[in-house]
Amino acid sequence: MLTILGFVMIATFLVLIMMKKMSPLAALVLIPALFCVLVGQGAHLGDYVIKGIGDLAPTAAMLMFAIIYFGVMIDVGLFDPVVRGILRFCKADPVRVVVGTALLAAIVSLDGDGSTTFMITVSALYPLYKRLKMSLVVMTGVAATANGVMNTLPWGGPTARAATALKLDAGDIFVPMIPALAVGLVAVFALAYVLGRRERKRLGVLTLGDVATVTGTVEEKEAEQVLVGAGAGAKGGAPAAARPATGGSAAPGSDGSGGSVQDLDLQGLDPRRPTLRPKLYWFNAALTVALLTLLILQTLPIPVLFLLGAALALTVNFPHMKDQKARIAAHAENVLNVSGMVFAAAVFTGVLTGTGMVEHMARWLVSNIPDALGPHMGLVTGVLSIPLTYFMSNDGFYFGIVPILAEAGAAHGVAPIEIARASLVGQALHMSSPLVPAVYVLVGMAKVEFGDHTRFTVKWAALTSLVVLGASLLFGIV
Repeated sequence: MLTILGFVMIATFLVLIMMKKMSPLAALVLIPALFCVLVGQGAHLGDYVIKGIGDLAPTAAMLMFAIIYFGVMIDVGLFDPVVRGILRFCKADPVRVVVGTALLAAIVSLDGDGSTTFMITVSALYPLYKRLKMSLVVMTGVAATANGVMNTLPWGGPTARAATALKLDAGDIFVPMIPALAVGLVAVFALAYVLGRRERKRLGVLTLGDVATVTGTVEEKEAEQVLVGAGAGAKGGAPAAARPATGGSAAPGSDGSGGSVQDLDLQGLDPRRPTLRPKLYWFNAALTVALLTLLILQTLPIPVLFLLGAALALTVNFPHMKDQKARIAAHAENVLNVSGMVFAAAVFTGVLTGTGMVEHMARWLVSNIPDALGPHMGLVTGVLSIPLTYFMSNDGFYFGIVPILAEAGAAHGVAPIEIARASLVGQALHMSSPLVPAVYVLVGMAKVEFGDHTRFTVKWAALTSLVVLGASLLFGIV
């Protein structure tokens, strides 16, 4: 009964948020509360929720102070050169913009923290997507999938959990997986190219012929709209600054308004904003590098590192109390949205774990594996990791399920190291799970409905995971 109710609870949650019948926050709280009563354990709901909140409180604290820290770094102009570089690469071509999204997300993911990746990626690219009227779910989907592949780094979490659960060396697990993960990353770039082509066909291509950086702003010298396909989206006549393209009218803006690059609403590039601290640029750069280095080395717990970093960044860049309060207030909405989602997710995970639903679901899946598949438990683990890491937290999967799969594999002569490697396959999809706090940073900053992100991303992320699994089989890793 617990097995059935567990699957029904998860399905109910996903259907309601994808159909936009409930907000994610309300669904994360009310649905598990209802099912906790249905399984006859309503009296223990408080205990389950408190336990879930206790488990996720460090994550909530980390996200709160990470948002403040990186918000301050964006305010003071640390990432302005990155934004300008991306704009020069993208040249307002939807294909380049989407590929640039995948590239930026993959590079920033090297720090091993999804929240950091999403904050920097969205801050850099959101204004460009908005100005070109590109689909924001393309941005969130590509960023989440790229980060999911990179999340398998030894300091990213899943590899360390697998190593701990099976008492293996993280390097022995990760290094042989590099070729398969590289193929997965190539698949993400291929996906970005295909989605970019789709956006180009829908909108047309705005090429900025002569882009120059002038005192921190991007100045448009010449622009032309090149329409691609019959369904290109530019409307209206071409202004004098634009040359009509073959087969249709042209305009610098995707809405035909003739707007310049300076109209991109690039707040991160505004050289007149009062929060800029150019004299402290190298201090802020050194502080960020030091923070990420300590994070990778795990010198201190991540929440402590971001708490100290945020306090130091605020004190040095904004020594006056009034300015510090203003910066905290400026980022309060993001902090509240994300931390609220984390604590709501704690209700969901607390009930799933406390009632025993997760354990029953896992054991049911393992018990239904045919004996003929026993010698192929590596493949089975890889396939199961895709849905299970989406419906469960990494802790629940790696500490609760992977040891069971390893035991089943050992009975058929499959080494635990093979099970550990196969368990990493589903991470591309995991990063869009409603149980991953970082995904709420992504959709919140991008102003995308979580249900829209889920509907768009799940199929592409699952396909990427299958590519990683196929490459693992091809290379003999699994």
